[in-house]
Amino acid sequence: MTLADTARGLHAGATAQIWLMSSISLGLAAALLAVGSLADDHGRKRVFVLGAAGLAVSSVACALAPDALTFVVGRIVQGVASAALLATGLGIVAASFPPGPRRARATGTWGAMVGLGIALGPIAAAALTVASGWRLWYWATVAASVVLAAVAARVLEESRAERPRAGLDVPGLVTMSLGVGALVAAITWGRTGWTRPGVLALFAAAAVLLAAFAAIEARRREPMVDLALFRRPVFLLSVSGALVTGLTVIGVMTYSATMMSLVMGVSPLTAALVLAIWSGLSFVVALQSHRLPARLPSGGCWRPGSRWRA
Repeated sequence: MTLADTARGLHAGATAQIWLMSSISLGLAAALLAVGSLADDHGRKRVFVLGAAGLAVSSVACALAPDALTFVVGRIVQGVASAALLATGLGIVAASFPPGPRRARATGTWGAMVGLGIALGPIAAAALTVASGWRLWYWATVAASVVLAAVAARVLEESRAERPRAGLDVPGLVTMSLGVGALVAAITWGRTGWTRPGVLALFAAAAVLLAAFAAIEARRREPMVDLALFRRPVFLLSVSGALVTGLTVIGVMTYSATMMSLVMGVSPLTAALVLAIWSGLSFVVALQSHRLPARLPSGGCWRPGSRWRA
């Protein structure tokens, strides 16, 4: 949303601007499944509080960044911290409310708050940038993250997955995180040229690492991802739906505001307000999701906050 102002402040060139915009996605994608697994074993509250603290520290790094490289590293860590908050949030909701109408309402509220954040975040970022420069948004994020960590540490109760503790799957965590990270990095860098040696090397590394991850998980008694799920039509349908949503909705909307500012000359605040039309609707719809009939099948593939299993 504030890419142009941030790039000017950091003297970032065209290639660096790609990383300024996409680096948080790299950290988020690489860490999401890993931190969810860690939360299952070591406590969702603990990982949530650590995620909020990590978001505060990484936001300080972004606010003080003297150059594009420091800023990009800070944004990657922000992505990892955000993954910790997202991966544990729904699991905490599921552990706090028994199955039934109360859990359905709480889950809908959680989804609505995610939509509301997508709606209000860009507006706040644009408004603070207009008021006092792009760094002020990151200082505001620091303050909000500190408050969130303090409240979570005081209010939340600890919870873990309802199964015997399987231990830390270090090979799986490493190969999965590095593989997804290499894939996202290749896609990001590929915008400057898909046949560049570095881009091709990252794609190759991603293929090898993700194949190694699949081989490791196939041999584990308690895998992070049960590969038998991929034989279930309901699971494949849900994953395909999430992929289509990410590519056609979330991905497009993520860059639409920046494109409106850079190509159409629309002010960041106006672009944020346009984006809020879509995200605001998601907020309203999520609040009503608990009204869906309870008889609708869920497939039984996944419980919030736990490992993917058949």
